[in-house]
Amino acid sequence: MTTTNWTTTTWTATWAPRMLSVLRIMAGLLFMAHGTQKLFGFPDVADAAGGSLPPLMLLGGIIELVGGALIALGFFTRIAAFVASGMMAAAYFMAHAPQSFWPNLNGGDAAILYCFVFLYFVVAGPGEWGVDAQRETRA
Repeated sequence: MTTTNWTTTTWTATWAPRMLSVLRIMAGLLFMAHGTQKLFGFPDVADAAGGSLPPLMLLGGIIELVGGALIALGFFTRIAAFVASGMMAAAYFMAHAPQSFWPNLNGGDAAILYCFVFLYFVVAGPGEWGVDAQRETRA
């Protein structure tokens, strides 16, 4: 009886870059949704204060919208992910950490997760399905 080592099979070699792309696309779209919520009020927020955003929230919304779109498309992925990762680290320490040490109590668990997923994209790149990957193939 032979055993299959899943880490060295053709299946994982084929699908690992594709699943990296799926993770990148979904993370980018979810991040972009935070930007549309801040900038356009969509999807609707029940407890929104209304009016204009403070400058840091406006900047955050722009980074979320543009950075999320770039990450989802896999276009300038490493640069966009670096900026987004830094923004999420700053958001965590400025808005969440002062409330409590524990991320699940201070509401910062999503910020931490985004930070490290985006940091992973800085190192790993866009995966197989992205504009950057297509540009590298043609070069």
